[in-house]
Amino acid sequence: MALLDIEVLGARILREEAAPVEAVDDDLRRLAGDMFDTMYHAEGIGLAGPQVGVSRRILVVDVKNDDESRHVHALVNPVVVEASREQDKASEGCLSIPGLEENVTRPVRVTVEALSLDGDPVRIEADGLLARALQHEVDHLDGVLFIDRLSPLKRGILLRKWRKNQRTAARG
Repeated sequence: MALLDIEVLGARILREEAAPVEAVDDDLRRLAGDMFDTMYHAEGIGLAGPQVGVSRRILVVDVKNDDESRHVHALVNPVVVEASREQDKASEGCLSIPGLEENVTRPVRVTVEALSLDGDPVRIEADGLLARALQHEVDHLDGVLFIDRLSPLKRGILLRKWRKNQRTAARG
């Protein structure tokens, strides 16, 4: 497996809708493995194709719930087919916008349908952190970033902080 470069805020691919995967094959399984390796290396809990420069509808997540149960999924062409009316607000960050976190409101429970890496249909009924991670990653496949889910004021504050962090890092 290999570590992939993670695209950061400003990369065009992060704002484009990813293309559906036509066939689940060995190349796609290799990509998923590389995405898991990259996600673990970056200490994340989810990663979507566009974040590694691949405009394909694939995502990986590895989430531990409060009860210590672990949910590890690689999903192809995932779609949120149901979402609860009940919502909650919790802190989110993003490997493509490192160093920034903010509270984002999302449905508490979702149902996601997708294909597995074997090409089989899967249906995941998720709540808690898994539901939040799945929604965050599906958003990436649609060209949506977590900052887009914030008020204009909060988004502006975060973007100024991002630019300041980038200038500081560039000066090294």
